[in-house]
Amino acid sequence: MKRLLYFFLCLVPAALFAQSNALDSAWIRENYTKSERYVPMRDGVRLFTTIYAPKDATEKHPILMNRTPYSCAPYGEDNWRDMWNSHWKYYLREGYVIVIQDVRGRWMSEGEFVDVRPFNPNKKTPQDTDEASDTYDAIEWLLANVPNNNGRVGAFGISYPGFYSTMAALSAHPALKAVSPQAPVTDWFMGDDFHHNGAFFLMDGFSFYSGFGKPRPKPTTARPEGFPFSVEDNYKFYLETGALKYFKTKLLGDSIAFWNDLMEHPNLDDWWKARNPRNHVTNVQPAMLVVGGLFDAEDCYGAWRLYEAIEQKSPRTDNRIVMGPWAHGQWARQPGDQLGHIRFGSNTAHWYLNHIEMPFFNYHLKGKGSLEKLAEATIFFTGANRWEHLPQWPPVAKTDRPMYLQADGKLNWNKPAAANSFTEYISDPAKPVPYAEGVHLRRTREYMLDDQRFAARRTDVLVFETPVLAEDLTLAGTVIADIKAAISTTDADFVVKVIDVFPDDFRYEEGSEYPMGAFQMLVRGEVMRGRYRNSFEKPEAFTPNKVETVRFELPDVAHTFRKGHRLMIQIQSSWFPLVDRNPQQFVNIYTCDDSDFKKSTIRIFHDAKHASSIVLPVWKP
Repeated sequence: MKRLLYFFLCLVPAALFAQSNALDSAWIRENYTKSERYVPMRDGVRLFTTIYAPKDATEKHPILMNRTPYSCAPYGEDNWRDMWNSHWKYYLREGYVIVIQDVRGRWMSEGEFVDVRPFNPNKKTPQDTDEASDTYDAIEWLLANVPNNNGRVGAFGISYPGFYSTMAALSAHPALKAVSPQAPVTDWFMGDDFHHNGAFFLMDGFSFYSGFGKPRPKPTTARPEGFPFSVEDNYKFYLETGALKYFKTKLLGDSIAFWNDLMEHPNLDDWWKARNPRNHVTNVQPAMLVVGGLFDAEDCYGAWRLYEAIEQKSPRTDNRIVMGPWAHGQWARQPGDQLGHIRFGSNTAHWYLNHIEMPFFNYHLKGKGSLEKLAEATIFFTGANRWEHLPQWPPVAKTDRPMYLQADGKLNWNKPAAANSFTEYISDPAKPVPYAEGVHLRRTREYMLDDQRFAARRTDVLVFETPVLAEDLTLAGTVIADIKAAISTTDADFVVKVIDVFPDDFRYEEGSEYPMGAFQMLVRGEVMRGRYRNSFEKPEAFTPNKVETVRFELPDVAHTFRKGHRLMIQIQSSWFPLVDRNPQQFVNIYTCDDSDFKKSTIRIFHDAKHASSIVLPVWKP
């Protein structure tokens, strides 16, 4: 009987959801029109554009645009996007004109596609185009050709469309009043998607570009096929493929242009610097709402650092940031009350949409409502599970305090006094530390906060842990790893993980099938390719067995370690296949052979002369 009741209770919400979708779908089709147009750019290239416009002619309507490399499908004016099944429907209810555009060189648009096309601040002729100029030209056309628009335009997008939103903000079109880059692709060398601190994110890079990167010689509606993986085990697949060069010679051939670019630019050179929009966010005119997820596996870095760059380089801009407890784009698709085994206590995505995103666009594009209650920084603090509304980020009262690694796996605020104290492990590229537990093919989004007990049990992962906390400890800002290390080879990676260890008797009130007692929640993890410890432009070899400093930033943290919990630091030298394997020799990783991979003995020092620490941004709410 209990099973039947449970089955019935599950069916009722599903039925109501389906009924609601059907009603929303019917309402949208009754009140909107769909049209498809080729919009000309200044150089004559035409971009395929889909326009969903309200039939209502009694008032003027704002335009909200999304420029994307992922298609404005479905194509055909009789085929409608299922906007009733996403956050789009709320904007339609508000009477927005919704515009979705295939960017230059993608899908049905003409022209040549360029990944993260560099911004050109010195355009002189109609042939000098970039994504900002394409946005400007698209807005010009829309204002002249979409009936009953009110002359105000907004732009937003998630992930790669977040990059195009940043480019929209650089267009300087006077009608563009509000822009929201969400999980924005920002810096593909320092921290987004395909590199973190110079270390190549192999699994994301290969799984994405083996499909997305295929050439498109002419406009098409056909979706490229993904790579035909031979086994449902990413650890096995990437390990057996071998050194990076073999992904091209064995699997991709020479057809993926951007993969070749990645392989040819191992260091932070001018090619990478030209693709960093943070270099150009001066005098930003529209109001900005930067949005991201604390546990975004793709573009957590981009959200934090884009907001920071605008604050520094365009101080007069109305610039705000929201960071919720979300995976990549989760705020637009799911309730946001849980990720993996961790619960957040409320529907954070729905709250965000109703209290921040829609009021932001309604105010700037419709002159509706007020932003008096919208803080500059609206940040969700996990652990405490509450939103904080702050006048700036990081909070002005936060204090950077070093927490020191100690002998015997201890961790505390006291600088070590011992002489010549270290803990060592052997890093073996033939048996790298997995990034997550279990066997699976696609990279999990949950790894960003998943249980780290599987890693703590390995001999090539160092564990340092505080005593049980006597009071809450809140972190609010950038974490800095300051590691004193000696290695037996000439290069190595360093992965540092900040972990919240739950009490042994921890249970969720409603219960959980997963054993949450002593759960090791990953709060933040990051990798540093050791050769870049002094310069990302000019890598340097290590001198074997010489103690050197490896200091690097981890993306910002907003988390409270509750009383009764512990804070743990794990250190390792591989994170596979999330990150490609370092051969642990100072060779070109992108062209080396399997024979170049060597074991390395890694020593992490914790003594008076060489005191390794993790600098924590401590804040008392």
